[in-house]
Amino acid sequence: MLWCALACQYQGNNQVCVMLYRDGAANHGQIFESFNMMSLWKQCIFICEKNKFGMGAHVERSSASTEYFKKQYSWPHGRTHTQSVSVDGMDILCVREANKFAADHCRARKGPIVMESETYCYHGHSMSDPGVSNHIRDEIQEVRSKSDPITMLKECMLSNNMASVKELEEIDVKIRKVNKNGAQFDPEPPLDELCNHIFANKPPMEVRRTNPWVKLKSVS
Repeated sequence: MLWCALACQYQGNNQVCVMLYRDGAANHGQIFESFNMMSLWKQCIFICEKNKFGMGAHVERSSASTEYFKKQYSWPHGRTHTQSVSVDGMDILCVREANKFAADHCRARKGPIVMESETYCYHGHSMSDPGVSNHIRDEIQEVRSKSDPITMLKECMLSNNMASVKELEEIDVKIRKVNKNGAQFDPEPPLDELCNHIFANKPPMEVRRTNPWVKLKSVS
């Protein structure tokens, strides 16, 4: 992703690169290496999704500082422009405004910016981490009832007469149908297509498979 940010700078296309990571990865060395590189190259938005749970541990047990938006140690101090921001990640409208601010900040060449989006993880990470041990059921229910992003947006739209209950119910039906169709298993693509569209503007090239005697053609 960092190379994408460098490409934006070279091409001068007014685009910005967005790099997302969670609080569980916020203390990894490559994050700080990325901060250092972007302090030189600019034009990158770092978004830390602070959902309070890493793979098997709460943030309080895994990080000496949980204010992840203050971790860009390599960036120069004393600038007049903000370089980090913390936002309520459960509020869709707040996230929208924070992203707009961050994009404008980068496009104005004021340097990279870190955004900490404080949210909540309802479930575990995988089958090996179902979330039963980390999550308190009552806590999850409380978050769902008080600060669920979708519910909050619905209430905001209803209270400001931006939509009716019937319209929102119709949207829910459409979304459930899309999710159900998307969850259906699609057959895997043929192996011959495995290496296609990896490189841009390159002629077809041979890519060796696990069997060294069989090669695939890579198509751009």
